[in-house]
Amino acid sequence: MPRGVSPHVDLPPFQSLIDDHASELHRFLVASVGPTDAEDCLQETFISALRAYPRLRHGDHLRAWLYTIAQRKATDLIRRRARHRAGNLDDADPAQLASAAPGVLDDGLWRSVRTLPPKQRAAVVHRFVFDLAYAQIAERMGVSEEAARQNVSAGLRRLRMEVTS
Repeated sequence: MPRGVSPHVDLPPFQSLIDDHASELHRFLVASVGPTDAEDCLQETFISALRAYPRLRHGDHLRAWLYTIAQRKATDLIRRRARHRAGNLDDADPAQLASAAPGVLDDGLWRSVRTLPPKQRAAVVHRFVFDLAYAQIAERMGVSEEAARQNVSAGLRRLRMEVTS
């Protein structure tokens, strides 16, 4: 028998949840996977959330729940890319090659951010794209404030090593 929402759970309409968080989730995904794939990841995030929404046991921390789903979708995409790298792009169909969206600057630093481990990448994006305090980062990531601080620090260390080498 499928579990349903407990009768005392107060969930907002799903469309309200999307309206409240779509813009910031999209910015998070652009920083995580790039402008070309962010929209697809956002749609996959909302589809997964919609499927799980009726089974939620409580309505607390819905924003963090959405960020967790978005982070997992971004991680899945990055892993798929790593498994399916083209050996020789000269043989690839030009129509299948991704290009940056018009007017979007995707310099080497953001490409490097996207290669960070998932928790470090999410923490760095929350800190420097959204300019969030560590307590807010911790809440969105579902970790302690100290863990959020450590993930930002470790991510910055990796980025510095890559930029200076």
